Amino acid sequence: MPDVLRPLWTAPRPARAPARLRRDWVLVALLAVAAVLEVVLRPDVTWRPVAFVLALGVVLALLWRRTHPLGAVLAVSGALAAVNLAALFAGVGDLGLWTTACVVLLPYALCRWGSGREVVLGLAAVALASALGIAGDWTNVADAVLEACVVLVPAAVGAGVRFAAASRSRGRDEVRLREREQLARELHDTVAHHVSAIAVRAQAGRVVAASDPAAAVDALRVIEGEASRALTEMRLMVGALREDGAAALAPPRGVADIELLAHAVSGSPRVEVELTGDLDDLRPAVGAALYRLAQEAVTNAVRHARHASRVGVLVAGADDCVRLTVVDDGDLHGRSGAGYGLVGMSERVTLLGGTLDAGPGEERGWTVAAVLPRTGAVA
Repeated sequence: MPDVLRPLWTAPRPARAPARLRRDWVLVALLAVAAVLEVVLRPDVTWRPVAFVLALGVVLALLWRRTHPLGAVLAVSGALAAVNLAALFAGVGDLGLWTTACVVLLPYALCRWGSGREVVLGLAAVALASALGIAGDWTNVADAVLEACVVLVPAAVGAGVRFAAASRSRGRDEVRLREREQLARELHDTVAHHVSAIAVRAQAGRVVAASDPAAAVDALRVIEGEASRALTEMRLMVGALREDGAAALAPPRGVADIELLAHAVSGSPRVEVELTGDLDDLRPAVGAALYRLAQEAVTNAVRHARHASRVGVLVAGADDCVRLTVVDDGDLHGRSGAGYGLVGMSERVTLLGGTLDAGPGEERGWTVAAVLPRTGAVA
């Protein structure tokens, strides 16, 4: 097989193909009723029992178009080819009911949900059945081309939808990887500071061990505490790969830095920050996550909140969790919760065992509410 065609042939099925939905059953029921009415009411139907069974088979095959796209296409294409071939030899023309027009959903589903080899084999079967149907009801070249387009256009649309969905999925995965990398960097820096403190205390304890054993014991106590905190932070480490080399050991941002967001935006809307409750002794990873979430939410509000005059940031500490709420008073027109920024925020919150809600406010504006456990335990 040529290398240029190998990726198409070996392409896997898209993930999370939906099974039969409620609307599928409704569609099949309506089409079955339409087939019955067509057989009863149309006077020009040839071979009525055969035409009805054929239409009913095409309709029922729609129930398996996502889970078994190749099987559905081969079964329908084989039946259509056999009936069209029999009609061609008998000289009776087209046997298909108008209801069988729903067969165009099968090429769409094949290109949307099938694997690469299923798409190739299925389209070949569709082309053969279409050729026999065109030959059995031949009029002119223009009509033949139009009938071929009726089959090929849904297949092209299915392929386009598939590539668009794959592109969105890759975009979301890249956002998650970047968020995991950023979180890993912050955790690395935090643990590095703990280890640095351990090294300094160990050196000091070794120096004074002979002359002042009590000071050496105090140094060991500090080392024990720093090591315990470092191990706790290490348990929060995510499996993310870093693209660059050595880490810059800069202190991570924390809850106190959220107040700086009020001065980071000049002009309208104004940003107001309020910190309440117990916000001491938070895990560094939790403090850094709260800052990143607030920063992203404020940035989104400034960029997308039309006619907003105020962005309120509230951080409230409780006994076992910390709540972050960012609210703006802008218009909702053109805003949605499907952006990659919210994907990254949700990924960060989930990694630390918290929850995130984002959506329209009660009266106007947009609200982002996050709840993180104080310990940052992984969910």
